[in-house]
Amino acid sequence: MALRPRDIALRAASAAVLAPAAVLATWAGGVWFLGLIVAATVLLAIEWAMMSAHGAWRAMASIIAVVVIAAVVTTYLGRLPIGLGLLLAGSLIAGLAARLRGLQALNTAYGALYLGWPVVLLIWLRNGHDLVGLHWTVLVFAVAWSADILAYIVGSAVGGPKLWPRFSPNKTWSGFIGGLTAGMFAGAVMASWLDMGRLSPAWGAALGLAAALATMAGDLWESALKRRFGVKDAGNLIPGHGGLLDRVDGLMFAVVVVAAGRLVVLWLEGAI
Repeated sequence: MALRPRDIALRAASAAVLAPAAVLATWAGGVWFLGLIVAATVLLAIEWAMMSAHGAWRAMASIIAVVVIAAVVTTYLGRLPIGLGLLLAGSLIAGLAARLRGLQALNTAYGALYLGWPVVLLIWLRNGHDLVGLHWTVLVFAVAWSADILAYIVGSAVGGPKLWPRFSPNKTWSGFIGGLTAGMFAGAVMASWLDMGRLSPAWGAALGLAAALATMAGDLWESALKRRFGVKDAGNLIPGHGGLLDRVDGLMFAVVVVAAGRLVVLWLEGAI
């Protein structure tokens, strides 16, 4: 895929509008970050429902949003295990509701889990007003965004063999390697500059590499899901990117890896 300056400019313009809001809410934490996550959850639920249950998307989007927001708010109140339990139970209820309407239960139940798991973990990472929570959240964004941007730029500029042409014909091995390198570097830099507990720069690079790999996997997985549902983009909310799900698909996988990394650090520190 050739490097197209117009596409780069459109993506950059979209990022210039959306990124400051995300950065400011992340910096502020508390109810501001909760509000950002709740708003994103509603939009993601709508996009998922329109892809997977187009004929009844309003009802399915409402069910998924309620399930995920309940788990998010519970986690925000400091009850992560209960929040995850609500997410699991709610996904089963959502699937049953879809089945009663003659829709595929698995699509709705999986949608609640697919969207809910990463946003619950994001709330857990950022919870409170301490700088450590902020730094771990910044690490997620830095790694995922670096990997995503460099993968696109390197893949567009260098080209070469396709990574997974069946589901994502534009992605290349050169972009994949560029994304992994960017994520590893971002992880090392964040661990050097920020207070990450016992996360040294070397381990930060390793965590960044793992999270960048998850970012690439999340992007490919969403491409496979879109192919399954027969759509090109998850939505048209963001010019140059498609829907919000198209923008955060890699981030959704990366946050799971970074959350696991923080759990290991907390264990090493004797906090859990």
